Amino acid sequence: MHWSRHVMVLVAALACSGRVSAFMRHSRVSQSAFSSSSKKVLGAGIRRQKPKVSSDSLVRLVERLQKEEGKHLDIRFGAMQLQATIAEQETYEPQLPPVFPLQGKDPTEEPPRMRFAPSPTGSLHVGGARTALYNWLVAKKGQLDFPESESGFVLRVEDTDLARSTKESEQSVLADLTWLGLNWDEGPTDTIEHSKYGPYRQSERGNIYVQAADKLLEEGKAYRCFCTTEELEEMKAQQEAAGIPPRYDGRWRDAPEEEVNKMLEDGKPFTIRFKVPENSRVVIEDVVRGTVGWDAEATVGDFILLRSNRVPVYNFCVAVDDALMGISTVVRAEEHLTNTVRQALVLDALDAPRPKYAHCSLILGEDKQKLSKRHGATSCDQFRLDGFLPDAMINYLALLGWNDGSANEIFTRDELIDAFDLGRVVKSPSVFDMEKLKWVNSQHLKMLSLPDIVQLVKQQFEFEDMLKDGVDDSDLAFINMSYAATALARERMQTTKDAVLNAKTVFGYDLPTTFNDVSDAEAKSMIEQGNFYNLATRILSDFESGAFPIPDASNAMDTFQSDIVESAEKPKPSEFAGSYKKYMKTLSKEIGVKGKNLFHPVRLALTGEMSGQEVTQQLAILVMGSADDSCIDAGKAGVVSVSERMDRLKAFCDSIPEEFRAPKAVEKKSSEKAAKGGNAKAPESGSSETTTTQVVEKDPKDTYEGPPITALDIRVGRITKVWEHEEADKLYCEEIDVGEEEPRTVASGLRPYMKAEDMEGKLVLVLCNLKERKMVGFPSHGMVLCASNSDHTDVRLVNPPIDAKVGERITIPDFNFEGEDAEPFAENKVGKKKVFEKIAPHLVTSKYGVPEFLGRPFMTSAGVCTSAVPEGTVA
Repeated sequence: MHWSRHVMVLVAALACSGRVSAFMRHSRVSQSAFSSSSKKVLGAGIRRQKPKVSSDSLVRLVERLQKEEGKHLDIRFGAMQLQATIAEQETYEPQLPPVFPLQGKDPTEEPPRMRFAPSPTGSLHVGGARTALYNWLVAKKGQLDFPESESGFVLRVEDTDLARSTKESEQSVLADLTWLGLNWDEGPTDTIEHSKYGPYRQSERGNIYVQAADKLLEEGKAYRCFCTTEELEEMKAQQEAAGIPPRYDGRWRDAPEEEVNKMLEDGKPFTIRFKVPENSRVVIEDVVRGTVGWDAEATVGDFILLRSNRVPVYNFCVAVDDALMGISTVVRAEEHLTNTVRQALVLDALDAPRPKYAHCSLILGEDKQKLSKRHGATSCDQFRLDGFLPDAMINYLALLGWNDGSANEIFTRDELIDAFDLGRVVKSPSVFDMEKLKWVNSQHLKMLSLPDIVQLVKQQFEFEDMLKDGVDDSDLAFINMSYAATALARERMQTTKDAVLNAKTVFGYDLPTTFNDVSDAEAKSMIEQGNFYNLATRILSDFESGAFPIPDASNAMDTFQSDIVESAEKPKPSEFAGSYKKYMKTLSKEIGVKGKNLFHPVRLALTGEMSGQEVTQQLAILVMGSADDSCIDAGKAGVVSVSERMDRLKAFCDSIPEEFRAPKAVEKKSSEKAAKGGNAKAPESGSSETTTTQVVEKDPKDTYEGPPITALDIRVGRITKVWEHEEADKLYCEEIDVGEEEPRTVASGLRPYMKAEDMEGKLVLVLCNLKERKMVGFPSHGMVLCASNSDHTDVRLVNPPIDAKVGERITIPDFNFEGEDAEPFAENKVGKKKVFEKIAPHLVTSKYGVPEFLGRPFMTSAGVCTSAVPEGTVA
């Protein structure tokens, strides 16, 4: 409830005796709707500044005095008398006009005037936001088509439910609409509107509803009903007992005038009921649902227009307002479909044209039940807090029941206005898919510049409460942290919140306390192979001696320059990145490990994770987050500094069993060793004796004589679209983002092996420097790499790590992929010299499914590539 709606009336009522409408702000109101007397009832209609306290207490006080002490019984929403001095004050009151704006016109042929009419009883949720969006889109298109017309998007607040409506909820809904960019052309303000169509709060339009009810009474289309609550309940019970659908039986419909006047003279309370015409039928042509009809008399009976407390009912207000505001089309949820019966009857009785109707189906959760809080975030404000973009939200909301007839799913705001058509809204329910929303959001994030994303990420740091007290939006440390967090997570970001949550993960250190606490099977297996202990203890030793490279907090941002600065030339690695790379090469040489046996243990030791972004960037942002002058509150963000990590790592290493502190030996039969020239004594005939020895196997790189692996331009790509080739039953046509301005089109023979829906959105490896060629008429520019078993009955995609960057080139350990000599061959050279055909026999998968070249794994900045096919081939 709002103070301004009641307080003056209640205060005056406590001081005076009399009658005036508390619901309606008016100075002079015809009383024929409420009394047979010709005496005029005057209302205050006084507006005040909103007090700082609620009027609920005054309302409750009056109700208590009426109930417990029998005082002020003449005070109701319907009315009280005030002294003439108050009543005579002149205030503006909306009036029922003699002619409705669209009277005599066909609303379907008029420039669209659309309305969204929320009840301020809670937050704006997904369903309401979609309704607002559809109305907004039609209105905006109408304004483009009819620039000199009154076409527009009207926001009307339906706050007649005074017990539940709050100013706070109204402000929340308006704020959510503003965030979505659904700005209204006409709507509520803090003062009563003097516009042609306002006011836009139903609580400020009470005079109009009274006049409309008065008009229907005078024309014999409505009547007073004096039934008590007990009589109505008894009526309902009798009908249910007889198996009749409960509805009002019309006992006061044709009551004698003398009897009505007697009840009025006795001061009996009454409602105003609508007189449903006998044998009436309501039929509408719904844009979404087609022809819909009802037997009005059997469906609703004579329904109430004004309650006994003089408050108008919802359907009466809606019908009157739609007519007075010239609404041409009503777009709303299907749950309002049955309301159309009452509203259409009222409109017909008022001789007002009916608008066109479009009732959209409900939005369901993934369990096919009506979307609710149990399905997760449903309020628009929560999506804002979770890092979704308003343009992405309206893009996705538009798709919940509509499409433009193409396969396109990403629309800008202007594209939606141009493409949207109510005729393409489907009547089947839509399912809200959070993962699809995240994907749509990620596509819109790609449209934004880095500075724009950073501004949104800064907000997320504040939402997550990770900042020190007093940090200002312009603080350099905060700006740098936001840029670093964005650069670190940008390739994998689906929401702006992801950048902050990722930074929080990087700040933390989840290495278990002891070896026995390790629950991750992959991490435990890796530690048990024995390389982790040697590498971790070496890092600990080098850290204590100062030999381990640590970023300098004063220039840690240098590590992110390649992701922040847009340049045609490849930027030089930062000083720290160069030092770290040099350190890793030395470590590999001195410990005698390389590839995944080097990178995985080091990553786990330094970050506590088995996968993630580049270790150098993780260490850089960690140093920024743990510096004394950092903007990050270490306690709130859970920052574990490098020195704290080293302490934990040392304790963990001490807990590793002795058997896992050295690389496992390779078991070979001694006879095999002897055959290779070993000195061990050969076993006697029939002996099963074996000897455990450390065997150094020959490196296949030493005998390889084919083209360099750097000749191939193999990049990480993301499949954005897949469809079946119209003329080839084994081919898929694909669009793949490989980091270029436009996606590549690629044809692949994967149709017999996997479903199109399982491929869309997947990260893949693409051989990019193959010349474009037609495959059954389809231009194919590249090849998706797959792993297959020996007889090619099992074919699977090769999978880059989920954190790999789209467009990055894969590398192979021990091969130099930098400099001019490492540039991939031109497309013609790869084809004419059959470079790939010569390299292909050496592209295989290990027994663990890792794609390899000469025993070395395919690597990305995020780690090793994998496949689901062990000991197979890659092509």
